[in-house]
Amino acid sequence: MKLAEALILRADCQKRIAQLKSRLLTNAKVQEGDKPAETPQELIAELGRVSTELLDLIKRINRTNSVTAFAGGGTISDALAERDVLALQRAAYAELAQTAAISHGRFTRSEVKYISTINVAEIQKRADELAKNYRDLDARVQELNWQTELVE
Repeated sequence: MKLAEALILRADCQKRIAQLKSRLLTNAKVQEGDKPAETPQELIAELGRVSTELLDLIKRINRTNSVTAFAGGGTISDALAERDVLALQRAAYAELAQTAAISHGRFTRSEVKYISTINVAEIQKRADELAKNYRDLDARVQELNWQTELVE
């Protein structure tokens, strides 16, 4: 199985667990004399099976990511860490640019006037560069995911 396939299965397991949780909560109690639409014990058993499957997938994905070399040095795990940091930086710069760009109109001379303390265009340009770097890195990671066999 390819790493990308395992990532898809992991996402499916996470969705199934969320759905099972919702169904369990719905059927956790009923009005006296009524029966639940689904048997909670069966849902709990299915939750256990899906959780075990998810745990196995996560372990195998993590092992694969930590031993698979990534172009430019390091491993896939290193590239994922870099991608996460790029996303955080991009979000910070984009929010900074948005906040600094908002002008507060004054209606009278006695109202406080706000001015930007940064060059909004430069900050937005940096946010755009970070977004591009993120997309480029993510595309390379995705490509490698489809070429890499999942470690046992």
